[in-house]
Amino acid sequence: MTLRLFDTATRKQRDFVPVRAGAASMYVCGATVQGLPHIGHVRSGLNYDVLRRWLAHDGLDVTLVRNVTDIDDKILRKAADAGRPWWEWAATHERAFQAAYDALGCLPPSIEPRATGHVPQMVELMERLVERGHAYEAGGDVYFSVRSFPPYGELSHQKVDDVAQGEGESGCKRDPLDFTLWKAAKPGEPSWPTPWDRGRPGWHLECSAMATAYLGPQFDIHGGGLDLVFPHHENERAQSNAAGDPFANYWLHNAWVTMGGEKMSKSLGNTLSIDALLGRVRGVELRYYLVGPHYRSAIEYSDAALEESVAAYRRIESFVHRVRERIGTPEPGVACADFVAAMDDDLGTPGALAAIHGTVREGNIALEAGDRAAASGAAASVRAMTGVLGLDPLDPRWIAGDGASDAATGALTVLVDDLLAQRQEARSRRDFAAADEVRDRLTAAGVSVEDSPDGPTWSLKDV
Repeated sequence: MTLRLFDTATRKQRDFVPVRAGAASMYVCGATVQGLPHIGHVRSGLNYDVLRRWLAHDGLDVTLVRNVTDIDDKILRKAADAGRPWWEWAATHERAFQAAYDALGCLPPSIEPRATGHVPQMVELMERLVERGHAYEAGGDVYFSVRSFPPYGELSHQKVDDVAQGEGESGCKRDPLDFTLWKAAKPGEPSWPTPWDRGRPGWHLECSAMATAYLGPQFDIHGGGLDLVFPHHENERAQSNAAGDPFANYWLHNAWVTMGGEKMSKSLGNTLSIDALLGRVRGVELRYYLVGPHYRSAIEYSDAALEESVAAYRRIESFVHRVRERIGTPEPGVACADFVAAMDDDLGTPGALAAIHGTVREGNIALEAGDRAAASGAAASVRAMTGVLGLDPLDPRWIAGDGASDAATGALTVLVDDLLAQRQEARSRRDFAAADEVRDRLTAAGVSVEDSPDGPTWSLKDV
């Protein structure tokens, strides 16, 4: 393989060499199901979905584990404030996240484990840490002893004396640097038995236990958002390595979606829900917007940027549909060299999209010149490349949609693209009166048409 990935631990790109030949193993930190998902939440899922697709395109058998944190302080507090059972609150929002992933075309993970279903594995991990002198019980809690693990801080590139766990004060800790593995039960809270006391898991413990339960003590890639580097991933790495597990070979982190320069978060009140955006654009168009920038680059949300993405995707879509109408349905072909080079360079999706649009331009030229073989070949290549990004215009998901709204939009796309094909044919015959008539019909129906070097694009006037 020629794939190179930027590893947070080494701060450089490294050749991707899987632990097991012919396979790739990935663990991605999924949702903490405390509330409804926004685009900042799902960006991570989309980025690692693209990585998973690219690894599979290279012929690897990919195992993807994406967890669900269904028990933590915020879930308990918000459920209590709403007067609802904690488990029902978590399950409700887990379904909302799943619906968002589905609406944006994420492939289902190989397994999606919940924290509450893996307490025995967590207890076993704590026992190993206690036996090795890296953890201790105090006041019913169990803590990891940070100073017992000299490499602590190497993932986040911090000196150990400069870190703060953000857990608040605790009179039971031997050292303020230590972090909580297990929380002693409080009245009215859910709890599970351990050799020390009843309680519930700390945030960091669960991911180490679930990752190794499904991927083994050593696996290829651990992914998540940039905000998880510290303390979450630093602590995962420390407790796993201290217990004797090599754990992840590569650490990947995607950047945030921001508004006004700040990370999108519920606490700041600057969120954009998936449902709200899907009321304005299709799932495939929102996916294009979120996977287009490089995964390590922040996305500063704006309506204008979203609209530009919609127009850009429709240029791709329009070309593929015109080829289908004029020549026949193109089967996915071979990705062009520029696309492969971009994707192998740390998943360079901006360069990959540039390669797609370049192929679309060449295909449009061939289509207008009557070169059916070249146009069909370009469309086949476009399908292969967009398929890797989860954006194939002829994917049944995007044509039929999962609901009435998407189905209607898909049908509208086919009809408008057919009219645009008729308009292009009229223009090629220099029958400009007929071409203008088609454009006028579309304008009267609320469809705005713009001509570009990539071919005509359209949008609804209220988008």
